[in-house]
Amino acid sequence: MSILIDKDQGVLSPALVPAADDLARDDTALTIGLINNMPDTALKATERQFMKLLQAAGGSRRIRFHCFSLPSVKRSPEARWHVESEYSDLADLKRQKFDGLIVTGAEPVTPNLDQEPYWRDLTDIIDWAKSNTRSTIWSCLAAHAAVLHLDGIERRRLPGKCSGIFDCVPITADPLTRAAPAPLKVSHSRLNEVTESDLTRHGYEVLTRSGQAGVDIFVRQYASRFVFFQGHPEYDALSLQREYLRDIGRFLARERETYPAVPVSYFDAVTEEKLARFEKRAKHQRHPALAGELPALNLRSDIAAGSAAAAIFRNWLGFLAEDAATAVPAR
Repeated sequence: MSILIDKDQGVLSPALVPAADDLARDDTALTIGLINNMPDTALKATERQFMKLLQAAGGSRRIRFHCFSLPSVKRSPEARWHVESEYSDLADLKRQKFDGLIVTGAEPVTPNLDQEPYWRDLTDIIDWAKSNTRSTIWSCLAAHAAVLHLDGIERRRLPGKCSGIFDCVPITADPLTRAAPAPLKVSHSRLNEVTESDLTRHGYEVLTRSGQAGVDIFVRQYASRFVFFQGHPEYDALSLQREYLRDIGRFLARERETYPAVPVSYFDAVTEEKLARFEKRAKHQRHPALAGELPALNLRSDIAAGSAAAAIFRNWLGFLAEDAATAVPAR
C-alpha cells in the first residue's frame, strides 16, 4: 500500500490514509519505507508516530510511505491481521525503489540478538539496505542488531533500564544535526547499550551523546548512509508513560520481578512523590487490582517531545532529496 504524507493531511493510520491518484506521477516525492517490528501493543502507535514525524519534518515535500513488518516477528492474531491487511508485503521492498528506510526494534524474546526468531530476516534487510537505499535509519534494538551483524559489536547489559528524556548534545558538526535545538531532548527506553569506545574503534562516527544515557546518534557510510539511534526519536509525549504503566502492571501481575524505575526527567516533582508512595504500597500489597489506584500523572512542562526529532528528520529528508537529484544508488 502506497500512502501519501502531505503537509495539511490528517494522519491517523495507514488504513485511513488513501493514496493519491497523482502520486505515482510525482517525480519529486520521496519514497520512505518503515519496517515496523515493535510489539503488538505499540504497533499502531509506532506507525502513526513515524507518519506524523515525517509530516512535521517534510513541510511541503510529498512522501510516499510504505509500512512493512518482518514476518518472523511473533504477532497476536489481531496484530497479524492488521499487518497482513494494511502493510505492504516485505517482498515489495526489493522490487521497488526506496529513497530512505526506517527500521525499528522488536521486543526481545531471547538473551542473544542472533538467536531471535527474526534474526535472519533482519540481517538480510541490513545487507540489502547497504546498497539499495540512499540512507537507512536503525532505531534502538535495530541499531544494536545492525552493528552486531556488521562489525560484531556486542551490546552490553545496563545495571538498570535506561528510561526517560535525556539532554543530548552534538559532539561533531554534521548536516544531520544542523539547526537542531540544543540540547536535544531525546526519549530513551532500553536495557542495553553499545558504547562509544566500541563504536569508534570500528569506524562509526558518534554525532550526539548524553552524559547520563551515553551515545545517542551515530553514523556509518556505505553506499547508503546508515544512521543509528539508541533512543526513540518517534516517541510522543506519552510513550514513556505508557511503557512505565505497562511495566507496573507486569510487576503487579508477577510477570516481572523488579518494580520499574520512574523515567528520568519526565514526570513533574509532585507526580514523582506520588509514584514513590505508590511504589512502596505496590511492593507491600502486590496485586493486579492495585493498578486501578495509580495516582494521576503529570509530565514536566519542558520535555519538548518531538522537536529534536523533527529537526533531525527534516535534515534527513533534505539529504535524501539532494542525493536523489545528483545520484542513483547502485542496484
